[in-house]
This record gives sequence, C-alpha cells and structure tokens, in this order.
Amino acid sequence: MSKVIIVGAGKSGVAAGLLAARKGFERVFVSEILPEEKFLPAVQIFKDNSIEYEFGTNDVSNLAEFDLVVVSPGVPPSSPILTRADTLSIPIISEIEFAYRFLSNPIVAITGTNGKTTTTALVTYVLRNSGLKAVSAGNIGVPLASLVDNIESDAIIVAEISSYQLMHIIEFRAKVASILNITPDHIVYHGSYENYRSAKFRIFENQNEEDLLILNVDDKETFLAKSQARGKVALFGLSPVEFGAYVRGDEIVLRFPKHNNEEVIMSVKEINIPGVHNLYNSLAAIVAVRAFEVRNENIRDSLMTFQGVEHRLEWVRNLDGVDYINDSKATNVDSAYYALSSYNRPIIWIAGGRGESNDYTFLDNVVESNVEAIIVIGEEKGNIFSHFCMRKRCYIENTLEDAVRRAKEIAEPNNVILFSPACKSFDMFLNFEHRGETFKQIVMSLK
Repeated sequence: MSKVIIVGAGKSGVAAGLLAARKGFERVFVSEILPEEKFLPAVQIFKDNSIEYEFGTNDVSNLAEFDLVVVSPGVPPSSPILTRADTLSIPIISEIEFAYRFLSNPIVAITGTNGKTTTTALVTYVLRNSGLKAVSAGNIGVPLASLVDNIESDAIIVAEISSYQLMHIIEFRAKVASILNITPDHIVYHGSYENYRSAKFRIFENQNEEDLLILNVDDKETFLAKSQARGKVALFGLSPVEFGAYVRGDEIVLRFPKHNNEEVIMSVKEINIPGVHNLYNSLAAIVAVRAFEVRNENIRDSLMTFQGVEHRLEWVRNLDGVDYINDSKATNVDSAYYALSSYNRPIIWIAGGRGESNDYTFLDNVVESNVEAIIVIGEEKGNIFSHFCMRKRCYIENTLEDAVRRAKEIAEPNNVILFSPACKSFDMFLNFEHRGETFKQIVMSLK
C-alpha cells in the first residue's frame, strides 16, 4: 500500500490518519505546523495506532518518500509542504476525497457561503423523521473518514462541504448536491473571489445525468452553475420555478416533473426557525429530501419541529423580558445581515472579531431599521464603530463579557440582544464554537 502524509492534526487529520492505519497503508505520517501541546488528545491517538507524527513544523525534506498527501481544511494552498508536493507531482487530496474512496453510501453534499450547517442538519432531520437512515458529516463536525466502516450501507450521508475541502477532490461525487448561495468570503485563502466560486462549483463536477444539482435561483452567482451542470438541475427561490421549490403568497410549493404537478407543502409561517435565510435553507432542504421520495407530510412535520443548530440564531434565555440570541456562527457580513433581518423587535447588536476587508455598508439599511444600539469588540471594533457611530448609539468594549453586561444595562423589555459578530473568531477565541459557548456561559451567569 501507499505511504501517506496527512497535513493537519485537527479532527479531519486524525480521522484520515486512523482510516489510513485501518486500511493498511505502509506508512502513515501526520504533519502539523502548530505546537504539540495544542493536540495532546491527538498525540495519544497517534501513539496508540502506530501513526508517525511531527508538530511545530511541516518538514519537507523527506516528502519524496510519500505517494499521497491528504490535506486538512484550512491549510493554505501556499503552504510550503503543498507547494513542494506539487513540485514532486505527489497527488494532493482532501480528507473528504480520501474517505469517499472507501464509501459507497449515497451522499447529499451541501455548500454555500452561508446556511450550510443549518441546511445539512435540517436535511438529516427530515430524512430521519421519515424513517430513513441518515447522518450529518463533513464540515459540520464529523469527518467523512470517521464514517468508513462505521456506517450502515443503506444510510444516507448528508455532508456539509466547504470550499477548502472541495479544492482537492478528484473522484468525490454526490448523488444530490446543493449550492445555497455565494458571496465573497475566504478571499485571502483562495487568492480571488473567482477562485473561491470555482472551488464551490467543484461540488458537482463528477455528477452524471442521474444525479441532482440544487441551485438558488435568486442568487445570481450560484445560478451561473446551471449552465455547467452534469445532471438534473432543480431550483429554489421566492418566485416560481419549473422544477424545484418556491414561495407563492405565504405557501411553499413544490414542482417535481416526475410527479407532473404542483404540491403545496405548507405555509411559510409554519417553519419553526426564523428569518428569510432559513426560508431559503428550508426550500433547499425540501428539494433534497424529495429526491429520496420523502412524503409531504413528513417534510411539513419536520419543518414545524426543527429547532435549528447550535451557534446559529440559538435562543439562550429570556431575562427581564429580553431574549439573548447566540449567532456566533455569523463569521461574515452576509451572515450578520440575515440575523439582523430575522426579528421584528428592537435589537441590541453585539459585533466584532477579526475582519477580512469587511464592507459594512451592506448592513446600513437593516441596521437603520432594526437595530437600537451596537456594542463592538475585537480587532474590528474600531472599523465597526466608525462606520455606524453617526447613525446609532455605539459602545466599544474590551471583552465579550463587558459587551454582554453593557447590553443588559441598556436593553429594555421586548428587546433582542443579538450576538452576531459579522467577523471571524480568531482574534479572541479558538473558533466560532468556543466564542458561542463563551457567550452562552456569560449570559447564563447574569443575575
């Protein structure tokens, strides 16, 4: 068997290493540029499974000994170890590609700038409520590699897939693929917006005429993929479509040529998760599950009871008539826009973190109409403050705890305190999950 080097010792790197060890690769080596003390549980796993490793460096001196490179999400294309592998013509694949080579389950693959996690969880929820076996995986937290040999053969894999993961696929193919939306994000990583969009479009490059691609008809960047599709194309949006799901009045309508008719699924008002963005997510999910012959009754019942996902418009508590909402997963301006559009009550908005050339003018109208006051933290606090301070009451705080306490101090009954950062988390936190958990702990400690 081949000798494989895995770049990155996070969840997907560990899962890929264990998979390679289980499949009898001649040599399995994990290379992680960050220090060992950040990965102590992984180190123990490597020791227990005779997996070689290095930390604090990506040593390229012995790279020619390997036949395959498996790269974890987030390792930049400019990384010297990947550049050297290219020079040596060593194949570079992502963890999802590596896992796919050992899986035969049908895959629903979901990508987009925003809404991936919610839609992935929702599709899984509907399928399970309909009596089908389904598991969420991929960027949602469960690496595909960990499913190999640990999933029933008839189970459907619903995979959240990022642009990072799609960059290095070769054979990966989804029975059902969906692109929810595309707005500028991760430009530093990809080098340009065009490269970012091209990476997203790779989700359907290996589909055939029997497969289904689901696109947002209202998102012009996503809709560009229609002319490049390999299989059937279904659409979703707020206006009528010939094949897919759309909104008519306050009803969700489904058109599937196979059934040659229109079917009213439910009222928009019956969807349990708030916001127009979640309406779009629900429309995409409806089309995806109908590809597996799920009945309308199961779809409706599931959308009426689905509670959403952690860190995405997650209700934390009501204190003194004020709702506290954790939207830590809003790591860009577009996500924050959807969150700020989701409530018809005055919002106290907590924002800030690490920016990536953020353009806050996109938020001007929704802030003007929906936001009562803004509290900013993190590296971007100066930029956000200077952009909005002439329009709204703005406060600068040094920590998230200070921001929450300030919000409590100025909030009035029936307000919403919304933590929707519009920024990455890496200035103050390990990731958006760490940031969201911290917010919830602070809120639950309030008297």
